[in-house]
Amino acid sequence: MTLPTLLVLDADPPPRLGRLTGRVRVEHADASTLAGRLPSADVLLVWDFTSHAVREAWPGEGPRPRWVHTASAGVDHLLCPELAASDTVVTNARGVFDQPIAEYVAALVLAFAKDLPRTLELQRERTWRHRESRRLAGTRACVVGSGPIGRAIVRTLDALGVTTALVGRAAGDGVHGPEDLDRLLARADWVVAAAPLTDGTRGMFDAHRFAVMQPSAYFVNVGRGQLVVEEALVRALRERVIAGAALDVFASEPLPGDSPLWEVPGLVVSPHMSGDTVGWRDELGAQFVELFELWEAGRPLVNVVDKQRGYVPGH
Repeated sequence: MTLPTLLVLDADPPPRLGRLTGRVRVEHADASTLAGRLPSADVLLVWDFTSHAVREAWPGEGPRPRWVHTASAGVDHLLCPELAASDTVVTNARGVFDQPIAEYVAALVLAFAKDLPRTLELQRERTWRHRESRRLAGTRACVVGSGPIGRAIVRTLDALGVTTALVGRAAGDGVHGPEDLDRLLARADWVVAAAPLTDGTRGMFDAHRFAVMQPSAYFVNVGRGQLVVEEALVRALRERVIAGAALDVFASEPLPGDSPLWEVPGLVVSPHMSGDTVGWRDELGAQFVELFELWEAGRPLVNVVDKQRGYVPGH
């Protein structure tokens, strides 16, 4: 029996695929060798989910894998017109990052409410300065992105007493449509971006959206960097249009050392780590093995991405 070929777009450390020993032939590629190895692969595992190599290599000649899985929630780094138009099934890591990201957002909201960044600054200065902080319960949040991550954020903030509105691609049960976004932003103390990157969401947080927010509002982005017009956010913080912000994702990653975002007042910068808890790579590897066993048995895959929309359809 000929074993199927699994091609892994490598990142360090590699995935643990021991359960698949003897059931699949595993080959490895990096950005420079991916194009040449795609035609012989039945399955592609995009373990290096920061790479754009798939978008660059996919349009070449020859057969293409029947299934592509990315070890990430977002798929914008690999979707290209040729892949979107093909019969190849694309799946993602939906479900692994939901609660960790929700906890990270809650930590940021609490830090802002209790003025923890300023407390740490004063401690380094050896300055004793009593201040008052905000009560979190009873405040309002607007969460943009109604997928599993956005819904986990809503549940977590609700548990802290925050009144939360969820905004999605279309209005539905418990979800506001885009037409309500500006109205909800104008009332929110906390605005959280957790949407996928699509043509409809690219640059959605621009100068207009920051101007709609309250001067006391805080903005948090754990979705995709390109949701935000970064120059507009810099101006909004410098001119105190909003009170502060936290970015875990950026238009260019790693964030260049000369980016003004490093020093803009009121901004917390973190290196795309909101979903990465201890053991997260093992969870991603185990998830892929479970999906492979479905594929191997000819059963329907879960976490199948709608390649035209750019995300896994849900509620």
